[in-house]
Amino acid sequence: MKIQQVLVCALGLSGAVCAQTYPDKSVRVVVPFPPGGAADIVGRAITQKLTEALGKPFLVDNRSGAGGVLGADLVAHAVPDGYTLLFASSSALAVSPHLMSKPPYDPLRDFAPMILIGHTPNLLVIHFSVPAKSVRQLIALAKARPGELVFASNGTGSLGHLTMELFMQRAGIKMLHVPYRGGAPAMIDTVAGNTSVLFAAFSTVYSQVLAGKLRALAVTSARRIQAAPELPTVAEAALPGFESTQWWGIYGPAGLPAAIVAKLNEQVNKILGSADIKERLAVEATEPLGGTPADLARYHKADYERWGKVVRDAGIRAD
Repeated sequence: MKIQQVLVCALGLSGAVCAQTYPDKSVRVVVPFPPGGAADIVGRAITQKLTEALGKPFLVDNRSGAGGVLGADLVAHAVPDGYTLLFASSSALAVSPHLMSKPPYDPLRDFAPMILIGHTPNLLVIHFSVPAKSVRQLIALAKARPGELVFASNGTGSLGHLTMELFMQRAGIKMLHVPYRGGAPAMIDTVAGNTSVLFAAFSTVYSQVLAGKLRALAVTSARRIQAAPELPTVAEAALPGFESTQWWGIYGPAGLPAAIVAKLNEQVNKILGSADIKERLAVEATEPLGGTPADLARYHKADYERWGKVVRDAGIRAD
């Protein structure tokens, strides 16, 4: 790309011109979490397909820290030319900013939404020592023994933690919170019986259910999932309207030319409709969604507002 065109794209003066030749070099896709996690796995599956479709490398750059905030902040302040993108999660753009007194970006204004990739539910599991075989029985037990049941999470302010706070608020119950440094130690201690209850990513904990080490009660999606159709949703089991999912979307910095957004949106929608990507996402219990940039903006705003209320009502702070 000639220097004049770089300036044109950076200034947003001619999005159509930029889109015609975009991309003409490698594109950095920031994943604000470490390699090997669900965000990284899903992000790499999509970027590989983008590389194949557009003929230039889309390279994952893992920038973890502060619940996704560090990586998201990097993209928020990048040049809006389409060569630095964010493979965002709900943690970075709908949860973590509420936990900070001065977040470094406005999640609703400092990014250009591109496309909603998909979402995956949490799974509500309990240790077998807990005398409950349904969500209603768990709620009844917690009401009879307020503050006695202990729930684990993969960290204060994590989605698992906030999902339990939402659950307790909706059910009118209280349990004792024990935060861990990540999902694996939280799961291990729940399997060992050191904690009793856990909301965790389905792909993280379902293997323990299949192994007979934990009892699954429900999923947190709006409807039952293909990976475990026998499990009810929390909404149908006890709390109508309850929903909590980890979702992913692709964003650029605010000011990204609309023509580039449209080009990438079109390509990723095609990718999400391909059989191999559907199969790859199913392994992670992730439902592909797609849609328009406006669809992502609406979805993001609703989730941001949901978790903001939960954080305020629970008085949670991470800084």
